[in-house]
Amino acid sequence: MLQLRMQIREMTLKELYTVYEVLKQLRNTLSYDEFEDLIYDMRHIEYKMIGLFEKGELVTYAGINVQTNLYHKRHLYIFDLVTDEKYRGQNYGAMMLEYLEDYAKTAACENIVLSSGLQREDAHRFYEKHNFQKKSYVFLKSIV
Repeated sequence: MLQLRMQIREMTLKELYTVYEVLKQLRNTLSYDEFEDLIYDMRHIEYKMIGLFEKGELVTYAGINVQTNLYHKRHLYIFDLVTDEKYRGQNYGAMMLEYLEDYAKTAACENIVLSSGLQREDAHRFYEKHNFQKKSYVFLKSIV
């Protein structure tokens, strides 16, 4: 019998703890309770949780949605992309990006867009290697 090793699929709200275990490696200041509240709050934007699994274990996670605006037109926005640290350097991130590109094409998107913190230089090299271009700065002003 052939055993399915790798799978990429949309995850459900029942899998939030599994998502959090990997996502907290990227969003390390986010508590589980905050994460759960934010996920439920983002349902109105059709935030999708995409997981790449190897032998049933979540290896790479992407949080995405399809958006439209005047400057990127219809695009796939990647809010979160993280590979579990014990699997980094094994091409899983690249496989997820390939899947997301196909997803974006199927959704009639013109672009894939993401924001990455200035300090994440390894991530920037990864994105540039996969033909992403630095196009702008994101500005933030805290009001709390």
